[in-house]
Amino acid sequence: MADLHDLSLRARNAFYDLSVAPAEVRNSALLASAAALRSRSEAIFAANAQDVKAAEEENLAAPLLQRLKFGPEKLDQVVRGLEALAKLPDPIGATTLATEITEGLNLYRVTCPIGVIGVIFESRPDALVQIGSLAIKSGNAVLLKGGREALLTNRELASALREALASVSLPEDCVQLLETREDVASMLKEDRLIDLIIPRGSNAFVRYIMDNSRIPVLGHADGLCHVYIDRAADPDMAVRIAVDSKTQNVSVCNAMETLLVHQDIAQSLLPRLADALRDAGVTLRGDPATCELISCDPATKEDWSTEYLDYVLSIRIVPSLEEAIWHINRLGSHHTDAIVTADEEAAKTFLSRVDSSGVYWNVSTRFSDGFVYGFGAEVGIATGKIHARGPMGLEGLTTYKYKLLGSGQTMAEMKRGDRQYTHRPLSSDCPV
Repeated sequence: MADLHDLSLRARNAFYDLSVAPAEVRNSALLASAAALRSRSEAIFAANAQDVKAAEEENLAAPLLQRLKFGPEKLDQVVRGLEALAKLPDPIGATTLATEITEGLNLYRVTCPIGVIGVIFESRPDALVQIGSLAIKSGNAVLLKGGREALLTNRELASALREALASVSLPEDCVQLLETREDVASMLKEDRLIDLIIPRGSNAFVRYIMDNSRIPVLGHADGLCHVYIDRAADPDMAVRIAVDSKTQNVSVCNAMETLLVHQDIAQSLLPRLADALRDAGVTLRGDPATCELISCDPATKEDWSTEYLDYVLSIRIVPSLEEAIWHINRLGSHHTDAIVTADEEAAKTFLSRVDSSGVYWNVSTRFSDGFVYGFGAEVGIATGKIHARGPMGLEGLTTYKYKLLGSGQTMAEMKRGDRQYTHRPLSSDCPV
């Protein structure tokens, strides 16, 4: 395998071609990717079976093992995602500002790709297809490093995407797979060739990447999500939302990890809710007030800041909405947090004061997803505040450039007063 510097250089050169490819060609690459994945399905399933077998022998946790599996249903999902993505508007070349600076001198702000992006993600093979396809659609080259547990599956999937790119005369080096930790260490040094690093993982992992690279890092950290059941919550709705938030898929970043319950509703609601969660296989941990109302293990200080990704849930009874907000803002990961209440003022306070990328009212945290939002897919969920926040789809993979179109104007003319600034908004898009 070529060294990382060579791979980065090839990705940079491939980006220059992809970034100017017409939208219809990039969309054709997505549809060709769908066809390539279907034609390679047996090889993909066989590779995944080997990965799963090896993971089982290493006693990989059950929820993580479930994420690793890539069968016919998962293939259908990613193929449908590719087809949906191909139908979305082109994120490149959109005019977001148009101003006449002076007569005959027009300024346009136009969206464009970021460049070469390195993405380090967990052992979810479908994530490779989602990230790779978003990069293709948005005109970016991408270096992909998945979890080692999914290596054989990822090889097949990356090969399918590269085959599809070549089939429509786009450079296959727009998508490249990295395989080792050493590759990641080398990638972090390529600040002249790589424009952005997106690590998906724990806060400690994201911090490590930030501390060891000069490349800008867009962190996709822990999913320590909360549901707060307010004093004015409808009990049936509260049970339904809490159970779905925790158990619909426990091994994803938008699953609830901590449940907060207002003390005025706790006595009537918690026993019923605990039964529903236990019936779904969840082990409960609670603060002292919770332990007095239901049978559960005592929660430790660490439980309030732990992303379990498993059938484990921490429960705390809080005296007020303000205390719930304080808990979430101090101990959460600023990912996705929800309130269940019939009190509109309480909801308004929660939605405005909780400092998270997604704040929900009367809905499961599991809706925090790029595909659900209509983005086609997502690179991940950004918990920071710079450039992109929340589910990061096509828009998050673009930046912009300023195009200034003139007819011989000079600054000397402006300084002499021969020309006057107009700064008049224009109604037309950039013509070139």
